[in-house]
Amino acid sequence: MTGIARPLRVFAVTVVAALSTIASVQAEDALRLGVGGRGNWDTAPAILGQKAGIFKKHGLSLDILFTAGGGETIQVAISGAVDIGVAVGTGAALAAFAKGAPVRIIGSVTTGSRDVYYYVRTASPLKSLKDATDKTTVAYSTTGSSTNVFALGLIKAYGVPAKVSRTGDPQSTLTQVMSGQIDVGYATAPFALNKVEAGELRIIANASEAPGTQEQTARVLLANASKLEKDRAVIARFMQAYSEVVDWMYSDPAALTAYREYSGIAETIAKRTMADFLSKDMLDPYSIGGLDAVMNDAIAMKLLQAPLTKAQLDEAIQVPARAK
Repeated sequence: MTGIARPLRVFAVTVVAALSTIASVQAEDALRLGVGGRGNWDTAPAILGQKAGIFKKHGLSLDILFTAGGGETIQVAISGAVDIGVAVGTGAALAAFAKGAPVRIIGSVTTGSRDVYYYVRTASPLKSLKDATDKTTVAYSTTGSSTNVFALGLIKAYGVPAKVSRTGDPQSTLTQVMSGQIDVGYATAPFALNKVEAGELRIIANASEAPGTQEQTARVLLANASKLEKDRAVIARFMQAYSEVVDWMYSDPAALTAYREYSGIAETIAKRTMADFLSKDMLDPYSIGGLDAVMNDAIAMKLLQAPLTKAQLDEAIQVPARAK
């Protein structure tokens, strides 16, 4: 009798353990993310946190779709193809909301503009953006994007007659610069810094030179409104996990290793990015600022007809409370 009972007890324990594992897996809430700016340091938290198990620790499983940029990210969030869009231009996000799109801002990806720089081929006669003429073309990604806002802000700040030109993602922009189709390209660090260090490209301006941009939240986390309404607790856990990933990225050398494996960026370039272009405070997901300037820029670009009221902003921006 005893010989039979012992295997049964072992079997029972095994079954309970298996059921507990299944329950743990089932307890993970799945979120679909649309991420623009593939390979960039500031858009990496979702990817690195997923690989490091930080989102899993918070009971989350991420299904990540890479997009061509902010414009495409907004569209997949509006359609519900993804639950959260990562790195959408703040002005474009507010404009989409004002037009009735079912999206809400739930956090910040980047506040400030130091990470965006403008470059030329080394052989270019342009030594600074102040040398630009009415024939000079300055790149930006998509209409309403942060790079669009920054390009216009720099042209205004320098008082030059240059023209902005939509060029798509950073890789496409680099190709157009190297082929001579565009005079001044844009990049978000660490993209193309290896070419700067190799002497193939020369930086002639930084977006932070445009007045007021250092306080502006340039890119945001955008949630589908229906998903937010249905799963607020899940979204709040996502934000907690996202913030924890940012802390980890600036404190653990393992994060740099994981980033190098994901992006192919050399560790020296990644360290330069952290030191010179993207400080930790710029990636605080709970901090959103400079909205008056953001809306003024959106109006100037005809994305908004008028500034949003306080009531509209309260509805458009629904950042969960910071975890204690």
